[in-house]
Amino acid sequence: MTHPASITMDWTPRVALAEDVPALEALIPISVRTLQASHYNPAQIEAALGPVFGVDRQLIRDGTYLVEHEAQVVCWGGWSRRASLYGGDSGRSGEDAELDPRRDPARVRAFFVHPAWARRGIGRSIMAACERAIVEAGFRTVDIVATLAGEPLYASFGYAVVERYEIPMAGELNLPLVRISRNQE
Repeated sequence: MTHPASITMDWTPRVALAEDVPALEALIPISVRTLQASHYNPAQIEAALGPVFGVDRQLIRDGTYLVEHEAQVVCWGGWSRRASLYGGDSGRSGEDAELDPRRDPARVRAFFVHPAWARRGIGRSIMAACERAIVEAGFRTVDIVATLAGEPLYASFGYAVVERYEIPMAGELNLPLVRISRNQE
C-alpha cells in the first residue's frame, strides 16, 4: 500500500466497479477491527463482519457506491435508493425494492476507510458526493444507520439522532447502532 503522505489530498470519488469487490472484501475487516475497536468489543466486531459490515454488491450494480483513490481503494461508501438500511449482501436473496423519492428517504450506507487513511477528508468527500447524488435523484430526506464510530462524521453534515438501538447478532450478541436522519431541502 502506498504511504498516505506520498499521495496528494485531491479526493475525487469514482463509482465502484465489480472489479473492486476483492479490495473491498479485504479492507473491510481491517477498517472495522481498527476503527470500530474503541466502540465495540472484539466479539461484536467478529460477529458483525459479513452480515453488518460487508460488501453490498447491489450498491455497485446501482452505481451508487463510491471508492477513493485511483491507485488503490482506501475508502468507500455510498447511498442507496433501496430498502436495506445496512449490511452486506451475503444473507440477502434477490434485489431490494426501490424506494420512492417522493415519500421514502434515501439511505447512506457502507462507509469504510483504511485506518492509514482515516481523518484525511476522504470520507467527507464521498459523503458530499453522495449528498449531491441523492438530491439529483429527487430524494428529500436521508436515513442512515450509523455505527457509533461513524456518528460524528454524519453529525458534522447536520444529521440528527432519531433513535439508538441494538441489532441482534449470532452468539446472543447485540450491536449498538444509531439511526440518524436529515431533510435535504
